[in-house]
Amino acid sequence: MSSTSEEPRCDRDARGPATVHPTACVEEGAVLGAGVVVGAFAFVGSEVELGPGVEVAQHATLIGRTRVGADCRIFPHAVLGGEPQHTEFAGEATRLEIGARTVLREHVTVNIGTAPGGGCTRLGEDNYLMNGAHVGHDCQIGSHTIISPFCGLGGHSAVEDYAVLGAYTGLHQHARVGESVMVAGGAKVSRDAPPFTMVAGDRAKIVGLNSVGLRRRGFSTKTRAEIKHAFHLIFQSKLPLEEALARVDEEIGANPPVERLVTFLRKTKRGSCR
Repeated sequence: MSSTSEEPRCDRDARGPATVHPTACVEEGAVLGAGVVVGAFAFVGSEVELGPGVEVAQHATLIGRTRVGADCRIFPHAVLGGEPQHTEFAGEATRLEIGARTVLREHVTVNIGTAPGGGCTRLGEDNYLMNGAHVGHDCQIGSHTIISPFCGLGGHSAVEDYAVLGAYTGLHQHARVGESVMVAGGAKVSRDAPPFTMVAGDRAKIVGLNSVGLRRRGFSTKTRAEIKHAFHLIFQSKLPLEEALARVDEEIGANPPVERLVTFLRKTKRGSCR
């Protein structure tokens, strides 16, 4: 039951009603989807919305305008929806959105957005955030990412689909990590990490092509070969960047992953790892 005077709103379907431990606090106004479980001493604020099947473990805290997608798992002492760690935040109506089937392990913290940053911190679906990771305000995280223990993602940074951040990775504000990037543990990423690469070090540099990641995603032999050729032209040929990108356009042609790599590089504002 809720510790407030009224029960939280509960959407019911075949999963059955939400289950709330007697010691948990679910404030009036919170929306709990069918089959939600809220554990002992957890706190769910009045503006939180939990999709069907969400599991909130003991001592977890969900506050702010936070929406959690179906079948997410939130482990003990995670804090989701806290105010941005930004000196100019003045209580604007910003929010946090987390996609379905995302796992947030112990002591993970994710802040809501800021008005200047677009107003929303967003995580896609099927992400796995390990213990102690922090996602700052206005971050945009794709789907199928792995963010390892004690990673720190600065405000406004972005991580694209299937990227893996090793333990203790530091991601600078506004920096981007492209799709299927493998970031080595302890790396300090101050410039954009281009898609399909492996980066390491302080400050992070490209150390190779993430061939294992490409195979795991099921890219065809032809697609992997063309990505490898683009990687060689851009990062190993010593051609000026624009000339290398023009060569990629000319020699490879229509290949969606390669086109995404080229677009990523042409849109960089911080410069990219080399």
